[in-house]
Amino acid sequence: MLVYAPAALLFLVFCVRVVRERRKFSNAVVLGLAILCALAAWIAQLVRSGSASGQAVAWALLVLGALSILVLTCFLFLNGLQVVRKEGRSPTNLLSLVAALCMLTVVGLLVTAVVVRTPVWVGVGATASGLAAYLAFLFLCFVFYAFLYGRLRVRRKADYVVVLGSGLVGGSTVPPLLASRLKRAQAVHARLAERGGSPVLITSGGQGPDEDVPESHAMADHLIAHGFPADLIEREDRSTTTEENLRFSKAIMERTTPDYRCVVVTNNYHAFRAALTARRTGIRGQVVGAPTAAYFWPIATIREFAAILVAYKRTNVAIGLLLVLAGVLAWWARQQNISG
Repeated sequence: MLVYAPAALLFLVFCVRVVRERRKFSNAVVLGLAILCALAAWIAQLVRSGSASGQAVAWALLVLGALSILVLTCFLFLNGLQVVRKEGRSPTNLLSLVAALCMLTVVGLLVTAVVVRTPVWVGVGATASGLAAYLAFLFLCFVFYAFLYGRLRVRRKADYVVVLGSGLVGGSTVPPLLASRLKRAQAVHARLAERGGSPVLITSGGQGPDEDVPESHAMADHLIAHGFPADLIEREDRSTTTEENLRFSKAIMERTTPDYRCVVVTNNYHAFRAALTARRTGIRGQVVGAPTAAYFWPIATIREFAAILVAYKRTNVAIGLLLVLAGVLAWWARQQNISG
């Protein structure tokens, strides 16, 4: 059982970190490493056992991994076509198609490297596989922990519920995506009110160049039209980004209640990244998510992941350069073998 010790230790570290602060991307990485170590230990035991069943399971896992890549590529391609058909051909709506194309490109490079086996192609294949494995690992960590984060309950009382804006339709109408946030905010507010107190609901969002009114005002009007008390609504109408949403809302909360606690409401695909931003801006509270249309979830998740990669760009660039260096070393080693 000692082979599982690294996985157990990493999982213990993960649990301690979540108890201390759940709004960290490093939590996702530690959990991913724990699962990866456990899986590697299990496969190693199967291979070392020498039994036919152990070998069969190991090969089955490899085949399953290859099939998963094929299925995921097809899914992303079909989802990309669906989103373009429903939402139009904006750069964001092409993300699923771009991801599918990137996966096909990596597979093509690996197959070419295995077949041709020249030094250059060996180096290219090693670099492509290293970068793909790194990004795939981070993406799986992100998706799994974001799913887990969205299901962690908010147990404390809160003084405020902050709803993040997301744009209006026709300049003044709340779209379904934003309406789902407001509906979830009402449910959260009702649950908090049952615990005592009367939390204030802050609608957060400024006025875009194509909008007739600030998002926060349209959001407040929508809530009032659905029976929410107008005297419990505070409008934050200056922000244009998620970070500004949180920073300006924080100023409102601190001005009235210096030791406030809050719950931030957004959509489920955005909840984890919003939580990372909330931690960075010093918000005292957790983030919860509202449902999102199933067809839009893959593209939204890819977009959120890309934003997190950019947020940690120094670390990712450094690791990427190391993987490129590993590819160069693979090219050099292959060149030496041929020369010798």
